[in-house]
Amino acid sequence: MLLVFVICCLIAGRLGAMITEPALADWYPGLVKPAWTPPNVVFPIAWSLIYLAIGIAAWLVWRQAERGELGVPLALFFFQLVCNVLWSVAFFGMRDPLLGLFAMAALIGAVVATTLSFAKISRTASWLFLPYILWLSYATALNVAIWRLNA
Repeated sequence: MLLVFVICCLIAGRLGAMITEPALADWYPGLVKPAWTPPNVVFPIAWSLIYLAIGIAAWLVWRQAERGELGVPLALFFFQLVCNVLWSVAFFGMRDPLLGLFAMAALIGAVVATTLSFAKISRTASWLFLPYILWLSYATALNVAIWRLNA
């Protein structure tokens, strides 16, 4: 099951990348970005590590949950993966940083809800979401800056 959860996360990441890649070729390079924007190579590395961590977190919850406890935490887990892909659709697919901010707000809400539900079952699982929350905080700041610089 560990492999199943990690693969689900990587599939979500790949879907997001498939939406993102065309915009990286012709739209994103033309945007004005803040000086603290990392090089493009940083993003797939960061996301891969995050997907690995949250896949492990979901597996820990799956292993440690009591009977009947898994429904809400796993529903939230998969919902946040959908929100993750939808951010790529909004920001890169639709090429709309403002819409990306709305999608990011939904994603952050889903991730926080998932983290809190995981914490009730496994503290370790909830801690594995901390890098994700930190990265989303940085990504939100970057999204805001790009929106403001290009509005």
